[in-house]
Amino acid sequence: MDSSTISGHPWIHRFIQYLSLEKNASAHTCRCYRKDLEEFENFLKDSNIKVDPFGQLEIEKVDRFDIRRYLSFLHRKNRRSSIARKLSTLRSFFRYLIREKVIPVNPAKVVSTPKVEKPLPTTLTVDEAFRLMDSPKREEKKEELRDRAILELLYSSGLRVGELVGLNFNDLDLTLGIVKVFGKGRKERIVPVGSKALDALKIYLEGRKGGKPDDPLFLNSRGGRLTARSVDRIIKKYSKISGIVRKVSPHTLRHTFATHLLDAGADIREIQEMLGHSSLSTTQRYIHLTPGKLMEVYDKAHPRSFHREER
Repeated sequence: MDSSTISGHPWIHRFIQYLSLEKNASAHTCRCYRKDLEEFENFLKDSNIKVDPFGQLEIEKVDRFDIRRYLSFLHRKNRRSSIARKLSTLRSFFRYLIREKVIPVNPAKVVSTPKVEKPLPTTLTVDEAFRLMDSPKREEKKEELRDRAILELLYSSGLRVGELVGLNFNDLDLTLGIVKVFGKGRKERIVPVGSKALDALKIYLEGRKGGKPDDPLFLNSRGGRLTARSVDRIIKKYSKISGIVRKVSPHTLRHTFATHLLDAGADIREIQEMLGHSSLSTTQRYIHLTPGKLMEVYDKAHPRSFHREER
């Protein structure tokens, strides 16, 4: 096979294998990368760009102008955030091709990323969070016991929904009050679990018929591992029951976890560690500073603040 061309996506296939086996990327991440790359290849082939007489894409000849044509095509029906993500995929792919000595330079590196507006993340007030936690009925129904445990754990520990559904029995230590989480890139971290969440988890697990260490912690109605989509539906169901009119998702509880910790005086670097962020700038985007917290920080720090003037 000629490694300088894509025939049946050989280099895409190799790149996805590299992501999965060497970079420990999740199955979801690999699917997204494959989809983005196949869309790029289809655009070039449909446009007859860098295609040889046999209809095969000559990947080593793709340049920055081809990528800009593709981005212009995407602008017709895609959001800027989606275009930025697809460009990031191309940069990673061509960086891999440099690593494999297929191409000498990355043609996507010099292409500007579309400016994406970053709205503040949605967070719940403490009252809304408490109402949401209390919304599953306190009955002995397995689903409601499970749902309460899910809500409490998401709010208590700030887990990503993918991390939550990936938990097994042996990842949870009820005695120490901690949970072992495998985050992005299969990076392991230990996160504390609050007392309310521990209580909800104990009650939920008492209602189950035991399980092996590698069995899923949260099960669906058929006894299989719960999916991220199911957790999203669970949260939307109980947010409606609790009277929260804004859109609430699993990520909302992650944002809320971080914001409430900061409001209570936690250090941002400690929050970064619990969230599993490699960059502090990422953590800063997750935290919504309330006006009250801003005033508190200002009063404590500024030499000409109102309360300092009183003193």
